[in-house]
Amino acid sequence: MKFNYRYKEINQINFAFKDKNELEFFKGDKGEVLAFHGKIILGLGEEDKFNKEIFKEAICSLGKFLKDKDVKEISIKENSTGLDDKDFVLSLAEALIVSSYDFNYYKSDKKENLFEVVNLDESFNEFEADVDELQKVLCGQFLTRDLVNLRSNDIYPETLAQKASENLSDLGVKVKIYGKNEILNMGLTAFYEVAKGSDKEPKFIVMEYFHGQKDKAPLALVGKGLTYDAGGYSIKTSNGMKTMNSDMGGSGSVIGAMKAIALNKLEVNVVAIVAACENLISGRAYKPGDIIKARNGMTIDVDNTDAEGRITLADAVNYAATEYKPALIVDLATLTGAAIGALGETYTASITNNEEAFKKVLQASKKVDEKIWLLPNDPFYKTYNESENGDVKNSGGPKAGSITAGQFIENFVEAYPWVHLDIAGTAYLSAPQGINSKGATGVHVKTLYELAKEF
Repeated sequence: MKFNYRYKEINQINFAFKDKNELEFFKGDKGEVLAFHGKIILGLGEEDKFNKEIFKEAICSLGKFLKDKDVKEISIKENSTGLDDKDFVLSLAEALIVSSYDFNYYKSDKKENLFEVVNLDESFNEFEADVDELQKVLCGQFLTRDLVNLRSNDIYPETLAQKASENLSDLGVKVKIYGKNEILNMGLTAFYEVAKGSDKEPKFIVMEYFHGQKDKAPLALVGKGLTYDAGGYSIKTSNGMKTMNSDMGGSGSVIGAMKAIALNKLEVNVVAIVAACENLISGRAYKPGDIIKARNGMTIDVDNTDAEGRITLADAVNYAATEYKPALIVDLATLTGAAIGALGETYTASITNNEEAFKKVLQASKKVDEKIWLLPNDPFYKTYNESENGDVKNSGGPKAGSITAGQFIENFVEAYPWVHLDIAGTAYLSAPQGINSKGATGVHVKTLYELAKEF
């Protein structure tokens, strides 16, 4: 999408609040659109309830209208919304771009998005660099959405690794891809226990973007990479399996974030790690009751094979900690149904071992309008993960599920500052919400980019 900073008298967009609208045939409801004689009026709802989020939602409705009507170009002369000009321009740009996203990979009849040009008044040209930066971040977010929306017959460990390499290698990111034998030689034994039930070879993907000060410890991003999760021998229901292609949402987010960081050429040190595999049933698969050893030497009592993501993350965060000695580890995972039960699909659940580290992540998320809620890391909950036979169980039972899952991962971060983001509800929507359509959202690509930018 192209943004020009020279106003044209073509498809002029005007804004109207519901309580200030004087047209009898137009109410001014949020997202309501009226087009006539080369002008388009967009309703913003009630003025006293108006905010940036509502503006984005209204603009998203406008974007869909423009697409349906095959409008290629619009013009905006002034900001009459009450938002400050920077928020106005960036919210407008984000919502128009996001509204253009359409995952039609599997459709035979693919309708092209013909909307191409936004003409803004010259008075907004001071935000040109900001809009350019935003477009590159959303490019990373769209990559994430595509990866998470693709089905498991197209995205599996090998192809996920290929996608990471194809999208990042030419942007100054060093992509290392390790297979089965290397995974075992690296001591990633817990990860391999989950992976060995599938005929698809697991891949351990390490992405290094080191363009900051040479002596500065990196930011480490770790994404859960279950490209399909049937639950293993603790098998899911048929309906429960249908969207399990999205169980690699955490890996999608860190790959997308790395693309956003690299496209904008941030002068930072960031490493992203993905342990990619499938969790299936076979004669080789791990079983409930098995006791397996993690990379750091701890033994894990397998209480439930469908609590596999935290096992793969155990080795991945430990590798990040010991090999890179990071200033901060952030892991992202579609980890627990408990997160959805507690917070729905609007807030990401979080837990941390370092309040100052969490404040940095939270501050980054607020800047880009992504919502995170901190759960208590109370030592009492750790008793739920205690095992009679091993060092720790991989399932704490039905109570405080998001907390105990996060605390399990904490055992492997070697006391480095760490923030866990459970994106089970926010990575993949069951219905449209806000400016996002049903399906993959690319959640926290923007947060991770903003965090890296301030790192």
